[in-house]
Amino acid sequence: MTRVFSGVKPTGHLTLGNYLGALRRWAEVDQHQADALFCVVDLHALTVDHDPARVRRLSRQAATLLLASGLDPRRCTVFVQSHVDEHARLSYLLECVATDGEMRRMIQYKEKAAREQARGGSVRLSLLTYPVLMAADILAYGTDEVPVGDDQTQHVELARDLAVRFNHRYGHTFVVPKATSPKVAARVMNLQDPASKMGKSDDSGPGIVYLLDEPEVTRKKIMRAVTDSGQDVVHDREGRPGIANLLEILAACTGGDPEELAGGYASYGALKKDTAEAVVELLGPVRERHRELCADPGFVEGVLRAGAEKARAMARPTVDAAYRAIGLLPA
Repeated sequence: MTRVFSGVKPTGHLTLGNYLGALRRWAEVDQHQADALFCVVDLHALTVDHDPARVRRLSRQAATLLLASGLDPRRCTVFVQSHVDEHARLSYLLECVATDGEMRRMIQYKEKAAREQARGGSVRLSLLTYPVLMAADILAYGTDEVPVGDDQTQHVELARDLAVRFNHRYGHTFVVPKATSPKVAARVMNLQDPASKMGKSDDSGPGIVYLLDEPEVTRKKIMRAVTDSGQDVVHDREGRPGIANLLEILAACTGGDPEELAGGYASYGALKKDTAEAVVELLGPVRERHRELCADPGFVEGVLRAGAEKARAMARPTVDAAYRAIGLLPA
């Protein structure tokens, strides 16, 4: 059976982009068709300045929203990254296989480092090396497929390169994974800046629909979304990025096609209204299930404990094999 691994980073509140680009597919497709593991990758949240209490709070919230989005612990493994030591164990070995040049070519590192340097600051070493930790997350489980947004495919390519290099140098140890992404709304854009991703770490709240936003807040954000010059509704990512973003969100919510949907609208206002209602309807069950789970925190804690135990048992043989292959004495 195909093995799937993916995760969410607790650096902010989960968004509509996270749901349409990842969580919904995990719940509706991946957990039913694969041996699937889904992880709150909390170690990745430490690569930037952070409040420890906030990381813990967002980690719990992210885990609860994974379950509220439809992940069933009877069908898949849900856990927190730091609860499974094999991630950190394997990460160091892969740092011994990766190169400095590979790390510095990572697009997200270059962008974040440039922003920080422009402010006169410096970046943490972990920001440079975290793609190796991400590779360890994937390779520890013999992962075949990694469902990710298109902004993360470069990191999966790094995992592939490291797996191939390790296998060539030290003997076959790792499965070589591949990235997969949904056809529509793989990358939902910011409603106020459609050239930028709707990121949970962003601070431009009006452009981001959070999963736990109240319905009226969601409607207001979408009705105030930035549109483009002109009046006709067309799906044109380059020429009309604001309208294209709304059409893709609507298509992802309703199962339609963005170009076909465009033909049914004569005004931007009507498109915004329908998109807002579609999003509110889609997220309603998630918000309700989240409330139920928050009222039973022991259930969530139990799921995470059981998930970590299962994940640990799955990862340990591969990581132990990697330690032997690279030349370390057994304990």
